[in-house]
This record gives sequence, structure tokens and C-alpha cells, in this order.
Amino acid sequence: MKFVWIFVAGLMTALNVAAAESRPGILFIGNSFTYAHFSPVRFYRAETVTDLNGGGVGGMPALFKSFTQQAGIDYDVYLETRGGAGLDYHLENKLGVIGKRGWDKVVMHGFSTLDQDKPRDPAKLIATAKQMADFLRARNPKVELYLMATWSRADETYPKEGAWFGEPIEAMARDVRAAYDRAAAGAGVKLVIPVGEAWTRAMQTGVADPNPYDGVDEGKLDLWAHDHYHASAYGTYLEALVIFGSITGRDPRSLGDQECSAFELGFRLSQVRALQKVAFEQLASAHLVEPNPLVPPKPAGPVRCVQGR
Repeated sequence: MKFVWIFVAGLMTALNVAAAESRPGILFIGNSFTYAHFSPVRFYRAETVTDLNGGGVGGMPALFKSFTQQAGIDYDVYLETRGGAGLDYHLENKLGVIGKRGWDKVVMHGFSTLDQDKPRDPAKLIATAKQMADFLRARNPKVELYLMATWSRADETYPKEGAWFGEPIEAMARDVRAAYDRAAAGAGVKLVIPVGEAWTRAMQTGVADPNPYDGVDEGKLDLWAHDHYHASAYGTYLEALVIFGSITGRDPRSLGDQECSAFELGFRLSQVRALQKVAFEQLASAHLVEPNPLVPPKPAGPVRCVQGR
């Protein structure tokens, strides 16, 4: 009987390993815009993803993982991040970590001002995106590559020292998107994910306040954290919704207004509906998703959140 149990245990282990290897692996390469600095999302459900740097981070990738599990899609989710870094840092310091396996999908982005030393200059992003794409394809020629175009920073727009001072809040996101389009063309990536444009849409449609320096209007969300730079929980949630829709092709509204991660983060149902609607409209405008029926309402509660990898 002892040998039977040993055999069964060995078989179960082998099956679990085989199942894990059959799941597609998605890697997020980025910085504090990925791991949600100054947000409660930073360490949210960190046990459900793998932080390749061992920092115990959940961040936006953990939200993405939660969304996909609720949608019945199973990814092994990994992240490799460094605060204040562009793709040049990862190329110089982290290829040994990134190259340990061939990835099925990779989502990556550079520094928020395009170049930390020369804000608004896209040259470094264009060059490093190509270098990283070449490296990733050398490990897996079939890897699907995505670039995430990031959001306008209020601290770069409203203070006099900002690189976009005096311009409307949407200007930075527009310039960033143009730079990512050029980088995508040079690197041959599958898609530029329109996160910054979704933020702009949220502000233009009255869901979010465009200027946190003069206070946040009643009934509107502040997408930025207290530094007016990084994303708040609301901003990170919108970021994750847009990435979810871009990767899976699913209508973000199909998660429903009682989506479990929003429940755990303390969002109101009206806030969830508004953010999912913004994400859908941005994705639909780019023909990245088709409208899908909304899921039937479910009782909200933390037990609905799927645990594990």
C-alpha cells in the first residue's frame, strides 16, 4: 500500500507539472507603473503571480491574473520590474533573468517621459524596444510582443518644471503613444496597448478629474496616486482592464460590476461600471474588442476571487 501511495503521489506531481507547463506564460517588463507604486495594488495578491526579482510584488499583473481567472483563462503570470527604469536597464542588467525561458507573451514599457535624461525624446525607447524584442524572439520566435503606452503625468503637466508644462493634460499621453507607435513599427510588436489613451478618455468623459492640483471634483476619480505621477488603485485598475482586453480580446465589461478584485479593493459598483465602460470604449474604438453580453450579477464577496496560480 505504501508503494501505491508513493506511485499516486508521483503521478499527481507529474500531472501538475505537465499542467503548469501547458499554461501560457506571460511576462510583464516594466517599472513602478507596472508594480503600482504608492498604491494598495502594489502587494495585492502577490502569491498569485511570480515576481522574478523576489520582491513580493503583485501589482497590475496580479489584477490581470485575477481578471483572466474570472474569465476562465489560465495564464502563468510573471513580472520583472525596476522602479525608475526604462527598457535600457532591463537590457543591461536583467537579461539573465528574463532569458531563463521562452515566453509566450510579453508586455513591456519604458520610462514614463520616454527618456529620463532627455524627456520627450523617443530615440531610446525606439532603440531599446527593438533590442528587447530581438532578445525575446531569440528565446521563442513565436512570442507575442506588446508595448504598453503609458499615461499623462499631472506632475509633468501642471508645475512649471514639467516637460509638458502649459499643454493640455492629454498632450503627454498623445506624445507617448506616438513614440510607442514608432517603437512598435521598429520592433515588429503585435500591438500597442492604449492605456494612456484610456486615462485621457476617463478624464474627457467626466469619470476622472483631469487636475488633482486644484482638488478632485465630487463624483470623479483621481487616477493618480498622491504624487500626481504614479497610478492610484483606480488608475491601476483601468490600466489592468485595458491590458486584459488587449491580450484576451474580451470586453472588460464582461467581468461585471461585482468583479471580485474591485470588491477586495473597496470600489463602489458605480466606479467599477464607469472604469469598465471607459476601458471597453477605448478598446472598441481601436477595434481591439467586440461588445459581449454582460455577465449576470453575482453576490459580491472575497470568496469569489480565485486563489493560486
